[in-house]
This record gives sequence, C-alpha cells and structure tokens, in this order.
Amino acid sequence: MENEKSQSFHGQSRRDFVKQSSLLAGGLIAAPIIAEASQANYFSGAPGVIKIALIGCGGRGTGAAVQALSTKQNVQLVAMADAFKDRLDGSYNEILDSMKATPERLKVAEADKYVGFDGYKEAIAKADVVILTTPPGFRPIHFEEAIRQGKHVFMEKPVATDPAGIAKVLEVAEKAIAKKLNVVVGLQRRYQTSYLELYKRVQDGIIGDITSMQVYWNQGALWVKERKPEYTEMEYQMRNWYYFNWLCGDHIVEQHIHNIDVGNWFKNAVPVTAMGMGGRAVRTGKEYGEIYDHHYVEYRYADGVVMNAQCRHWKDAVSRVDEEIVGTKGKVLCDRGRILDSKGKTIYQFDKKQENRPYQAEHDELFAAIASGQYKFADAKRGAETTLSAIIGRLATYSGQTIAFDKALASGLNLQPAKYAFDAPPPILPDANGNYAYAKPGITKYFS
Repeated sequence: MENEKSQSFHGQSRRDFVKQSSLLAGGLIAAPIIAEASQANYFSGAPGVIKIALIGCGGRGTGAAVQALSTKQNVQLVAMADAFKDRLDGSYNEILDSMKATPERLKVAEADKYVGFDGYKEAIAKADVVILTTPPGFRPIHFEEAIRQGKHVFMEKPVATDPAGIAKVLEVAEKAIAKKLNVVVGLQRRYQTSYLELYKRVQDGIIGDITSMQVYWNQGALWVKERKPEYTEMEYQMRNWYYFNWLCGDHIVEQHIHNIDVGNWFKNAVPVTAMGMGGRAVRTGKEYGEIYDHHYVEYRYADGVVMNAQCRHWKDAVSRVDEEIVGTKGKVLCDRGRILDSKGKTIYQFDKKQENRPYQAEHDELFAAIASGQYKFADAKRGAETTLSAIIGRLATYSGQTIAFDKALASGLNLQPAKYAFDAPPPILPDANGNYAYAKPGITKYFS
C-alpha cells in the first residue's frame, strides 16, 4: 500500500484534507461536503414536519430516538422496527416517558410498529430520516435500503462487522452522495467541542509532526443475556449479540472504534497494516460466545507512524478510555482536553465548562441541516474506513498475522448468515457442550 493512493485520505491529498479539516474545526466551513438542495426533496407529510423511523430498539436506539426528538426542529417519530416485540415495546415506553413534555412528537401508531427481520423496509418508507441502531452486522443492508428509498440517515458505529459489509457501505456511500442525502455516523467525538478544539490546534502545528499515538478502551465486564429453553440458536445469538462476531464484530470493533477513529482523525489517514495479540484470559465461559476479552494492536500508517491500541473487558482491573497524540513538539491528552509541550508544560487547556453533549450535538447538527435544506454531512465513507481499521485489528489478533487494510477490503470476507430467520442457522454453532469455537492465533487463517 506504499503508493500515492495510500497517502491520501478519502481521495484527497493530505495537504488539502488538513487545510479543509482545519477550516471545519475552526467553524469556517460547515462540513466536508456542503450543497444546497430543494427543501421539497427532504420532507413527506405535513409541511415542515421531519418524520423519523427508528430501526433497532435497544438501549442505543432508544437514546438516539430521544436525542433526535429533543432537537429544535419540528420532528416526529412515526415508525419503529425491531426483531423482537418486547424490545420494541420497551423502547416505545421509554421514549414516551422521556418525552412527557412534548408527547406530540411521538406519533407511532400500532400499525407502524414492525417486528421481525424485514420490518425495517416498511418502517423506512414512512420516514424522511432513518435512525439505524440495530446490532452492527445488519447495518450494511439497512443503510442500503434507506439510501435506496432516498432517506437521510443517522447510523451508529460500527457500520459493519466484516470486510464484505464495509465494501457494501462504501458502495452505498457513493449513492448517498449522488442523491445528496445527509449521513451522520455516531462517532460522536467528532462532534465534541473539546476534541474539535484539540484537533484544530494539532492541525495548526502546536505539537509538530505526529510521531506516535496511544489509544485505550479498557473497562470492566459487560452484560450477558441468559439462554432460555424456548430460544432457537438464532434468537439466542441475537439477544446475546455482543458475543458473536457476525453481529458485533468483537469489542475492538464495537467500542474501541471510537478511540481508533480519533487516531485516524488526528492523523488524517487510515492505517495500512495491523499486527497484534489478544485472547480470552478472563471471559472464558460459553456465555461469552466467540469474542476475546482483550486486544493489543500496533497500527502502522503509510509514513511509518505507529498507533498502539489496547482494549479489554476485565472486572476489577484499572479502567481507561482515552487517547494520547504525541508529536515532535509536544503531546495531546484528549480526555483531559490538555496539550503539553515537549517538557511537559501545559500550553493549552480546554475549559471543561464549555463542553457540549456530543451525543445530542450530532443530532442537533443533522436535523438543523435537513430542516434548512442543506446537504452537509457525508460521514459514511469515513465511518466505513474507521470500522475497517478496527476490523483489521481483530483479524490481526485472531490470526497472529499482519493484516493489510487494502487486502482485507478486497478479501470479500463475509460473516453473515445465508438467511435471516429465527429458524435458520447462524454462521457459528455451539458444540455438544454449548461451547463456541474461537480464533486461535497462528492457527486461524483468513486470506493468504
């Protein structure tokens, strides 16, 4: 990947990208792509009402819906879809409780609550804007349908769990651009005031040239869903989705993507290779499916700069969710909003009292653009590239091999089932004792 193309970011030269990104961070331009479009293209139904469909009614979907409904625009939630009725009903009730002050914004009739694998198509048809918050394995097909139907999109990260899904998202991203449909991806640090201020100063040269980066998502244990006798294997995996790669991608993809994205963002590049190690040191039971509980990855960029990335889920171990960006003249401590010079003296400190709520900000900005008839956000390609950065980290730790970004993208590696149905077999099945096979470094192979 040592060629001119690998030195570029989203098809731009590094110089052009840095110049444009610095303007963006400074508020001099609104976003990477801005175009005007007829407001008539953006709305259905009553004049000025922006209709929303929620696809995926778990905790993140519920939160995203409330955030969308909390924007200043005239918005209404008109349709919901989820594989499970209990999850959809629970989400609806939580949204209703959260929107007590503005109940008129919740306009979901019983007929517009869609349960099952295919309900997303009908829900999308009801809306102007679609919120995609299912487990990420479904993101490519849902994104494709939303853009096919001509809808604006907010979709949570990650945007896929395998290279085939990334290829699909990249293909659809081009169609979204051609249709001038706004797409925001929930990598919310890019909408967070402190990170924007830090990024602007790094692009202005305050720490010199970046020489290395360290990024972290280390935390304790997460939830586990019990298997019930009435569950098919597909339903069990869907309800315990975090522990199966076709649905989740492992926590390096599902969570650590945030920190990896910060590294890519500040570097204005994506890594060309990943090499690392990981395993199941603590979470070893069958209830944890096939994923690892720790990963440590060395990402290498085209110019030789290395980003060391670590994530783990270990109960009662030290936690850290943060990024450090090191340069020739100093370093950035992102979580603290601080920049130090080469001698350790603070040369910039963000005032945390000025911090925004980034989860809300990404919806505020998206819906403000839509309401004003602006085409402003094209996050899908960037989200796909960062998701693939996380995926090659997983492939590297699972296989024990060095994995190239370009080679992974071209591999066509697909983790998805042949059929989405509760009576269909998922891609991985347990053995007679209920245990799932998991990757073994040095043994597991992906592509030569």
